[in-house]
Amino acid sequence: MAEKRDYYEVLGIQKGASEDEIKKAYRKMARENHPDLHPDNAEECEEKMKEINEAYSVLSDAEKRQRYDQFGHGGLDGSGMGGMDGFGGFTGGYGDMSDIFESVFGGIFGGGGGNGFRSSGSSANAARRGKDITTSINISFMDACKGTSQEIQIAHQEKCDVCAGSGCAAGSSPETCPDCQGRGSVRVTQQTFMGAISSQRPCAKCGGKGTIIKNPCAKCHGMGRTRVQKKITINIPAGIDDGQTLRVSNEGDCGINGGPNGNLNVNVTVRPHPIFSRSGFDVSCEIPITFAQAVLGDEIQVPTIDGNVTLTVPKGTQPGTKHRLKGKGIQRLQRDGRGDQYVKLNIEVPKSLSKKQEELLKAFEDSLGEKNYTKRKTFKDKLSELFGRG
Repeated sequence: MAEKRDYYEVLGIQKGASEDEIKKAYRKMARENHPDLHPDNAEECEEKMKEINEAYSVLSDAEKRQRYDQFGHGGLDGSGMGGMDGFGGFTGGYGDMSDIFESVFGGIFGGGGGNGFRSSGSSANAARRGKDITTSINISFMDACKGTSQEIQIAHQEKCDVCAGSGCAAGSSPETCPDCQGRGSVRVTQQTFMGAISSQRPCAKCGGKGTIIKNPCAKCHGMGRTRVQKKITINIPAGIDDGQTLRVSNEGDCGINGGPNGNLNVNVTVRPHPIFSRSGFDVSCEIPITFAQAVLGDEIQVPTIDGNVTLTVPKGTQPGTKHRLKGKGIQRLQRDGRGDQYVKLNIEVPKSLSKKQEELLKAFEDSLGEKNYTKRKTFKDKLSELFGRG
């Protein structure tokens, strides 16, 4: 037989813990490990609850706690413990301590059996929503702007097409559990140090369902569900952005006991564009123009997500000037209206000039007056104010 753990360790408290600390620790451990909250792992939780209940029943009683502190587990065996042989009578698991649960939790788990707990049988048969599943897609910048549809492959749980979800082989059906007579729970009465305690616990034979499957379906092995790979087409709305998630209803795992399907969550990654960048629903791009275009003005073709448009470059355009193209941005996601496009004009300065070109440019420069260089004049004036005195 495995050696029992220290009761203080079981509840996660120090040896000198107060009565209130013991109760709080027990409340926390019971909530975390109660089998009704873990129907898929009920058996392991029952074992944990047996250990938790045992520790609490000793540490919450001043006399028993004193004997335990002095003599350890040996001080409790055969010493007025109602013939329980060191708590060997706790084979009922969490159900045997229903009175203690009732006093601590005040029936927070709901009705069933008059002990403040909901019946595990009913919870095992309750309709449960299927799990959500997640996948990822990678789309282009323009598809994100305009919207598109895309075929993807997913793997999810579906109702078994052989047994129609019953879990039974052809020609058979679930049978009423002989141990609980279809109730899903059994009543147990035990003599404990607190007297006779009657409680309900999940039926071990049927797992709280009230039925058993003697001839399981060969395809799903009695589960009623199988994992299926399939292709579906999803609609990607205009305006979706990088890092956002699309939810596709009912394409997750199928529900249990008639519950609804879960959803499919699609994480979207948008590939960068070589010309456009995005901020919210606005689009930006940078367009290079020549020195002559900036000085003399011009009409240029500017790309947008809808195609090229004509932009007028005013005479004397300065480097970094931005122009706004209203309504030329991205469709607002699931809303009316679009963002704007911002065009930044970058003046490209000639690098390789011939001797003749340099002479012409110098002559052109000499012909200009200060009025053509207002920024330079303002800067000179500031320098004069700052350093010209004294």
